[in-house]
Amino acid sequence: MTVRDALNLALEEEFIRDDRVFLIGEEVAQYNGAYKVSKGLLDKFGPKRVIDTPITEAGFAGLAVGAALSGLRPICEFMTFNFSMQAIDHLVNSAAKVCYMSGGTVECPIVFRGPNGYAIGVAAQHSQDYAAWYGAIPGLKVVSPWDSEDAKGLLKAAIRDPNPVVVLENELQYGVPFSVSEEFMSPDFLLPIGKAKVIREGKDAEEGISVEIINLRSIRPLDVDTIVNSVKKTNHLVSAESGFPHFGVGSEICALAMETEIFDNLDAPVERVTSADVPIPYAENLESLTFPNSEVIAKAIKRSLYSKGS
Repeated sequence: MTVRDALNLALEEEFIRDDRVFLIGEEVAQYNGAYKVSKGLLDKFGPKRVIDTPITEAGFAGLAVGAALSGLRPICEFMTFNFSMQAIDHLVNSAAKVCYMSGGTVECPIVFRGPNGYAIGVAAQHSQDYAAWYGAIPGLKVVSPWDSEDAKGLLKAAIRDPNPVVVLENELQYGVPFSVSEEFMSPDFLLPIGKAKVIREGKDAEEGISVEIINLRSIRPLDVDTIVNSVKKTNHLVSAESGFPHFGVGSEICALAMETEIFDNLDAPVERVTSADVPIPYAENLESLTFPNSEVIAKAIKRSLYSKGS
């Protein structure tokens, strides 16, 4: 099943389960969504629950927050998270803070979702990764699904959460198919927010390097225990992200390496792999040089292994 279909299935199941759930955003209804994530939902649930809006993120995000404060469960779709910049006050100063500022008496059960990060040839204003931006805000939970199981399980968990969750979907993954488990097809299939998944413990026989790969799934809260336990086994740590190098998710992981027991288990400094520290170019040949690929990550791994003291 593709990531797109997994997200669509999650939305349909939650629409059926709870009639307070609705979807609002640009082109989500009649056009079936800019990336076809909401395909068929208008026909099944009608225009009161699948709502097309004008091109006004500040307007419909504000409406969605108000609906959440009134007891509904809105899913606010941004055609790209770059457009959430127009509505960032509603996310950061309204949705994220109302529970704390009300002494826990007011909940804001809302999901902000849409494609995040770079695509292909969409240039500097449409290629930013918002994991670190929103991950820095107390009161927001932030998840970043990778495969189809992540997409369904995390989105359903986000919709059911009593407070705001930002779901950062990878635009390049929408059409990618992944195998899924039997449990995936159950309407009760959920993944816990705040728990990472170890997706590989294999070995590269050719070069004799064993690499454990962690899919963080959740940016905030971050699964520190899984990272710590991995470093205890490997004694090395390499972080990889598509965000900018300064003040990013990798920077947070580096801080963890200094502040937790990770430090005592490291045989080499932490390596960070990020995008280049530039606005993302439009030209495809330059864009391809901006983001880390498998070759760049492999070089970082080898640097870590062969550094002095390893």
